[in-house]
Amino acid sequence: MNASADISMKTDEVLKVELEVFRRQHRDLDEAITALQDRGTSDQLTIRRLKKNKLGLKDKISQIEDRLTPDIIA
Repeated sequence: MNASADISMKTDEVLKVELEVFRRQHRDLDEAITALQDRGTSDQLTIRRLKKNKLGLKDKISQIEDRLTPDIIA
């Protein structure tokens, strides 16, 4: 099952909770990446993996926000 079908089957309340969890995880990854980069002896492969995970979370956050925000035709 793809992510958009999974989102469409969930209630708004569930999506709001997931959205907060994903935002927190995104923030935590950002802090971890910054900490690794500030150390100077960081493993570039680990940083790349964390950044990829962070982008995946950003995509999930965007999908959920799009679902929760009603379409307004201007």
